[in-house]
Amino acid sequence: MIQFTPVGDSGVLAVCGSEISEQVNAQVMALDAAVQAAQLPGVVETVPTYAALLVTLDPLQTDADTLIPALRRLWDALPPVSSTAAGRLVEVPVCYGGDYGPDLAFVAQHAELTEQQVIDIHCGRDYRIFMLGFLPGFPYLGGLDEQLFTPRLNTPRTAIPAGAVGIGGEQTGIYPIASPGGWQLIGRTPRKLFDPESGALPYTAGDRIKFEPITAAEFAALAAKEGTT
Repeated sequence: MIQFTPVGDSGVLAVCGSEISEQVNAQVMALDAAVQAAQLPGVVETVPTYAALLVTLDPLQTDADTLIPALRRLWDALPPVSSTAAGRLVEVPVCYGGDYGPDLAFVAQHAELTEQQVIDIHCGRDYRIFMLGFLPGFPYLGGLDEQLFTPRLNTPRTAIPAGAVGIGGEQTGIYPIASPGGWQLIGRTPRKLFDPESGALPYTAGDRIKFEPITAAEFAALAAKEGTT
């Protein structure tokens, strides 16, 4: 059952569930699309998360008492939502191991697998983007194979390069810009994922990502083309 809660004087939080699941997240994305399409007066922005949607508002134009009934009507009008509902499939090339993925060996050891088996498993499925956060464009991806669940680093790194692909606990994700971080790094993509000038991203919450393994030579060629060398 959905719950609507005012957030200060400038937002409403619509909580669609209490668990991280594709079904709940699909409902969040469906409500998000409905809110954006409705263009409700006073709505400034929507921020989808794992199981909730934050709707920010301009308190000079509307308030929670007005917005919550409108959001509930949109929710009640939603058709049945499938857990497989998703946006685009975005392919992300990744060079695994070595200098590109310094923690691949540890992940393999932890899983009692070879490094190639880790790569094959990691690339063997597509991943739903549950939400974006932590960094601009950082995709929190669902669907990681349980064999690859790996604890985060005990001591986070102070510098991780843009494009690094990592595993943190039960999730995998991509660092779109250089930053500190504590996830186990298994590879790196040469794609430019976040443009700070335009804010553009090749994906959004609700899309799916498919990792494609590439060689170091292919990484260098793509990095030169993308300007990420």
